[in-house]
Amino acid sequence: MDFNGLSVDQAPPLSAPIRFFLSAPLFGIFAGILIFFSDTNTLISRYTIDSIVIAHAITIGFFGFVMLGAMTQMLPVLAGAKIKNVSTVTKLSHALLVVGTISMLIGLYIDSKTLNTIAFFGLGSGFLIILASIVLSLKNVSNITPTIRGIITSLGFAFAIVLMGLFLLYSYITNDITSAHTIIANIHSVWAIFGFAGTLIIGVSFQVLPMFYVAPSFKQFCKKKVIWLIYIGLLLWMFLSIFFEEYSLFAKSWIAMFFWAFSTAVWIKLNKRRRPISDVTVWYWRSASIFLMLGAFLWIFDEYFKHEYIVMVGILIGGGFILSIMIGMMYKIIPFLVWFHLNAKGYMSIPTMNEMIDKNLAKLQFVLLILALVGFVFSFYIQSLLEISAVSFILSMIILEYNILLPVLIYRKTLKTKPDFDMSSLS
Repeated sequence: MDFNGLSVDQAPPLSAPIRFFLSAPLFGIFAGILIFFSDTNTLISRYTIDSIVIAHAITIGFFGFVMLGAMTQMLPVLAGAKIKNVSTVTKLSHALLVVGTISMLIGLYIDSKTLNTIAFFGLGSGFLIILASIVLSLKNVSNITPTIRGIITSLGFAFAIVLMGLFLLYSYITNDITSAHTIIANIHSVWAIFGFAGTLIIGVSFQVLPMFYVAPSFKQFCKKKVIWLIYIGLLLWMFLSIFFEEYSLFAKSWIAMFFWAFSTAVWIKLNKRRRPISDVTVWYWRSASIFLMLGAFLWIFDEYFKHEYIVMVGILIGGGFILSIMIGMMYKIIPFLVWFHLNAKGYMSIPTMNEMIDKNLAKLQFVLLILALVGFVFSFYIQSLLEISAVSFILSMIILEYNILLPVLIYRKTLKTKPDFDMSSLS
């Protein structure tokens, strides 16, 4: 691995990001259970309560938790942007977000004003605390790398989608759903997928592909311009979709073009990596590239089919692209964090990063997830596939939880033994 440019001495305590990572698959399991007890006639519309609850179990419960955990870890290391009182911030925000997410999912499902109100304050304060802390940590960063630029852009979208999400949730609390609700819901979902998650993944890939896979660096145009071009495209799409919807296809094509270019670049970089050893994380990156290309293409022409396939777009891009990247990166990041923190404490006789994850289970988990995603798409034509795919998805999330818990258990077990070197004498 290439650690050039990393401020590893600025890394936060292991508990700061890990609590977010370990929570994510649990929400994935919950989403799978909800899918199992639902039906395709209900889920084919993104505006049904079942679809909204399932979507947010994945987007907030999985995507949100993983991305917040990743930023908590990566900003101090990549930019030297140390989050003040990081342990307190992550504990408090994590607790508020867990309570808020669970309250919202159940509150929307059973139409409980009380639970939705708890969710409103839990999610609002939880996101505000950690996002504000992350932004404040960036104020003294002088070297704005392409990765940091991508993170900053994604944070801007994060604040926007949180505010929009709170507005939408408030509409359910007051039972006052106006025509603006649908417009904001549409912007909220597109900005969440392409603005927050999309720009964050692209920005982070500039660093992690060369670092973890010894792949060639991205070209300067890609690193310096693509994030801004996507940002402009998303603003243009919002304007056109509100005032000139018939021309929104132009902005959609603009956004999709750069995501297609990114997916192609990822595939090429992986083919040219200096150590072409394949593992399950490479499979995830490759499959994510394919799903992104298919999903972006379908999203462009969805309006010609009266939004009949918009849920499939969510499955392809949300599940196939974003979820795949995040799982692949957790398999890399969590063992690395455990290895790094144990080495920093003077432990040398520990498993390598590759030995901390059960590779066979990771491969099984990948297969189950891909089968589930493909099954979800075709379940709209063959309804019997929905329950089978839901079971496959649940099993995949259970295995993921077990596999990312293993390195943490190694960490705790190792801490109970005596270090090989006394690192306190060096401080």
